[in-house]
Amino acid sequence: MPTYAYACKDCSHAFETVQSFTDSSLTTCPECQGTLRKKFNSVGVVFKGSGFYRTDSRDSKGSAVAPTAAPAASSAPASAAAN
Repeated sequence: MPTYAYACKDCSHAFETVQSFTDSSLTTCPECQGTLRKKFNSVGVVFKGSGFYRTDSRDSKGSAVAPTAAPAASSAPASAAAN
């Protein structure tokens, strides 16, 4: 479950709480019963596992691994090929 940060507009009391995505935002300060505001922070993104680095798609010799290509479709109409 995510952790949300709140700050009171009246007394500046700041705290964090763990809430479900479906829970309503808190509106009342637990210290002074004032109005709360939700604080938004930048999201830290962490990529874990293989496949996120340029070198992960290369073989041991350092050359790029060639992707497999789908067979090319014929550009001639089917009626022209039948003649």
